Amino acid sequence: MNNSRSGPRPVKFVGSFQCVVDLPRHGAVWEFAFIGRSNVGKSSLINAVVGANVARVSNTPGRTQTLNLFNIDDRVWIMDLPGYGYARVSKDDQVRWLERLEEYLTNRNELKMLFILIDSRHGIKESDKVILDFVREENIPHTLIYTKCDKKGACKFEDGIMTSAEKGTGIDNIRALIYG
Repeated sequence: MNNSRSGPRPVKFVGSFQCVVDLPRHGAVWEFAFIGRSNVGKSSLINAVVGANVARVSNTPGRTQTLNLFNIDDRVWIMDLPGYGYARVSKDDQVRWLERLEEYLTNRNELKMLFILIDSRHGIKESDKVILDFVREENIPHTLIYTKCDKKGACKFEDGIMTSAEKGTGIDNIRALIYG
């Protein structure tokens, strides 16, 4: 077992879940969840953080539609949450996803930290503000992660971690929060 923050760790796919009640419980292990608008680079960032291609990367926004759970070294669980704010998803699906997200965030005792991903080229959008207002109101621990900071048009932000999954920027900062 590698105890360094940056080294690769064994990763196991636990499963994809439609409902929060179906998620396994694991009281002694910390869970970190990643969420963001569709096409924010969530899957690429998760893969960079865990050091393995575990989250499915797609060029089509909105592909993650289930609660995808990964076990890292039997110490940490990573939750890949569905993206939000994608217009091609039906309004009914959007409502169901938001209800499931609210249920997850308010009932998941294992959740240690929610990483809210923001595209650094676009900044915080209205749908991000809705999520931020909710987690602040519910006192859910969270950290802003700005993605794609290496891309043209990216801006710097002081209130979060600037990252590039492609270049590795900020990945060690996220690992430090997860692995301590």
